[in-house]
Amino acid sequence: MRIVQHPIMEITEKKKINFYYNNQLVSGLEGDSIAAALHALGIRKLSESSKKHRPRGLYCAIGNCSSCHMIVDGIPNTKTCITLLKEGMKVQMQTNKGEWHAS
Repeated sequence: MRIVQHPIMEITEKKKINFYYNNQLVSGLEGDSIAAALHALGIRKLSESSKKHRPRGLYCAIGNCSSCHMIVDGIPNTKTCITLLKEGMKVQMQTNKGEWHAS
């Protein structure tokens, strides 16, 4: 899910960053937002709607909506589209009530 070759841009290798998604060790790349790293891992569901519990994924990618809110290092409602990965970070999906929700 990452571009590894491009006809006019040079793709440089980036440092691997390990983090936890729903208590599972996964990795992204330095400079990735949390949402971008999860997208590269094939994870599309970041939260769910409050009434009908429909899946929500990356939508605006600029921090204006609430589709990417997750619990990050114990802090609910973190905008994962604009929050950069850090080594050892703990990311969990949440319901709109801020509760942990296993998918």
